[in-house]
Amino acid sequence: MPKKVSIGIVTADKTAKTRRVEIPRLARHPKYGKYTQQKTVCYVHDEENQSHEGDRVEIIECPPKSKTKRWELVRVIEKNKSINLAALREARSQAAEAKTTTDE
Repeated sequence: MPKKVSIGIVTADKTAKTRRVEIPRLARHPKYGKYTQQKTVCYVHDEENQSHEGDRVEIIECPPKSKTKRWELVRVIEKNKSINLAALREARSQAAEAKTTTDE
């Protein structure tokens, strides 16, 4: 039987070599028929720590690595392109502070 391959988004990268990946899906309500957005959470083994929070990744099923890890990272499809505004403001303030100390 072939291994399952899925695409999801990394939501947590706090632990070494482990990523939490959410796979969005639509599920139909059994009585009312309305479709609702749900998610499947998978814990993925990332040997080289190449994915980070917000990245879109491709994962594949594997034999159990630990109590919760049942998936391996295949590749990073798309890197997260959002900007960390707090880090940007901090860098700007440090640059301005360095400029004022060199001008004096």
